[in-house]
Amino acid sequence: MSELRVAAERAVQLAQTAGAGQAAASAFEARDVSVTWRDGKLETIAEATTSGVGIELYVDGRYASVSTSDLRPDALAAFVTEAVAMTRAIAEDRFRALPDPALYVGQSAVELDLEDAAYDAVTAVQRREVAQQLEAAARDVPGAERILSVTTSCSDSRSESYRVHSNGFSGGKRGTAFWLGAEVSVQDADGRRPEDSAFAGARHRSALPDAARVGREATERTLARLGASKGRSAVLPMVLDHRVGGRLLSHLLAPLHGGPLQQQRSFLQGRFGEQIGSNLLHLSDDPLLPGGFGSRLFDGEGLAARRFALFEHGALRGAYLDTYYARKLGELPTTARMSNLAWRLGDRDRAALIASVPEGILVTGLLGGNSNATTGDFSLGVQGFAIEDGRIGAPLAEMNIAGNHLTFWKNLAAVGNDPYAYSAMRTPTLLFDAVQFAGT
Repeated sequence: MSELRVAAERAVQLAQTAGAGQAAASAFEARDVSVTWRDGKLETIAEATTSGVGIELYVDGRYASVSTSDLRPDALAAFVTEAVAMTRAIAEDRFRALPDPALYVGQSAVELDLEDAAYDAVTAVQRREVAQQLEAAARDVPGAERILSVTTSCSDSRSESYRVHSNGFSGGKRGTAFWLGAEVSVQDADGRRPEDSAFAGARHRSALPDAARVGREATERTLARLGASKGRSAVLPMVLDHRVGGRLLSHLLAPLHGGPLQQQRSFLQGRFGEQIGSNLLHLSDDPLLPGGFGSRLFDGEGLAARRFALFEHGALRGAYLDTYYARKLGELPTTARMSNLAWRLGDRDRAALIASVPEGILVTGLLGGNSNATTGDFSLGVQGFAIEDGRIGAPLAEMNIAGNHLTFWKNLAAVGNDPYAYSAMRTPTLLFDAVQFAGT
């Protein structure tokens, strides 16, 4: 961390010497390793280490963001001097400046536990063995004779960064992540080739689930797609599996950022305090979750990380505002990007939610489609299973759901107790009433 701190501090000093009124720099280093195994053979091994420094320049009311991977002293000095000179040619923008230093104050003392101290002990042999175990388990499932292909992967990464501002901020981050997964394709009776997958990730290698479990799940999910057909068009309850719910939610949150709000390209602009969802929609941004994929003590602008509400009882309460757009909107900044999402969970799991539905559809995949950030209209392809008398029935495919986010989320009828652990969105199983399905 000390070398990165030195690099960031030097970049800021060089920028000020070259004439920048304010400057910020973030020096980083990241290592990524992955192994891919396909149908009994090693397919790829990849290892990459990247490093560099990103520099934000505030020069005579003008702003530029530049980066370089050449950290040699002479090269960095020349790069920064040229970047400052180029910044002077950019149009002025009175809203551009570093954050108020008061916003750096108050960092939490919570231990986020984002780094596996044993990262360096992981060997190439271990990664390959995990990829092999994933395939072996995927092929050791009843019905596996239908398998056409199995692709598995094992990957890990470690990242470090240090950020320095000319107006007082200084802070570093370190973290690791481990992932494993399997993708399976099978032969259907009509010639189609259904595919599905399973994967898992964690900050610590010891927290990963057993590779055999993930491999089996991939095949079981794929075999369950055999014989899928298009269901009838109808308005029905929808149980949205926690693994895919984050994608639908992302369309609701995408317009909840400074750019779309300030430029009036968001269907949520001007609706703060308004009821957007049902009373069950309680959602916060929580950067202080130990072990979370989005956890942090400070954000990309150095702002001390704090939990804040996005929706309470369905009413819109907060947005993602960086310093620049907060100034334009006359608001206080929150943060530019999502960390982890925290839901107010219910008391039922997916099985119980399915059991509560006499007739409906369990959606386990969202495919293609679009969502208009300006109007809120959306249409998404879905696949899943019919729900009949509270039980999972026949597999369904080639269907769509459509609606408008301003009315759709008011149909949220139940929130599960099972937040998806392998995503920063941590979405639980969700039950919606009266969803428009398009099929036959």
